[in-house]
This record gives sequence, C-alpha cells and structure tokens, in this order.
Amino acid sequence: MPENTYLFLMAATMAGVSLLLRAFPFLAFGHAKDGHPPKIIIYLGRVISPAAIAMLVVYCFCAYFKETPLPQKSWGMAELLAGVTVIGLQLWRRNPLLSILAGTALYMFLVQR
Repeated sequence: MPENTYLFLMAATMAGVSLLLRAFPFLAFGHAKDGHPPKIIIYLGRVISPAAIAMLVVYCFCAYFKETPLPQKSWGMAELLAGVTVIGLQLWRRNPLLSILAGTALYMFLVQR
C-alpha cells in the first residue's frame, strides 16, 4: 500500500473515531425534551473528573514507591507536601489552575534541591 494511502486511511480512521466518541452520549442517551442533558450525563460529569484525579494520584504515588530504590526514597515528602499544597489551595481558593501550578512549582523546587 502506498504511504500516502496509508496516511490518509489512518487520518480518516482517527477522524471517524473522534466523531463517534463525541456523538456517543447523544446517540446513547438521546436529547432531553427540555433542552438540558439527561440526568445521568449531569451525574457522570460531576463524578468522573474527581474519580479520575483520585485514580491518577493513587497511581502516581504507587508508581513512585514501586520504582524508586529504598535508599533514594525521601519517604515521599516532596510528593506529600505538593499534594497537601494542591488540596489546601483548592479548598481555600477553589481555583484549579492556581492549585496545580503552585503544587507543581513546590514539587519541582523540592525535588531539585
């Protein structure tokens, strides 16, 4: 198969999958009569983001302790301090951008020393 044909088919496949993924909620749940999304979509929108973040936090901490040799471990203090900073700022200011940037900056500062 010529390379141009392969690239075109790959791009068309990605475009089709993207279109289907975006259309899936409408196809699966239909349109509400009042113009609002169905209640299940609203519920999933509220629940999935915090659940995904919690899963990533657990994964990152587990990966850190699994991959880092014991003598090099600082017992995860930089990670814990950055995590506590993110949580504290989020509870205090309710600004995700500020929380993430401050936590990342603190983590990078602590790891570089």
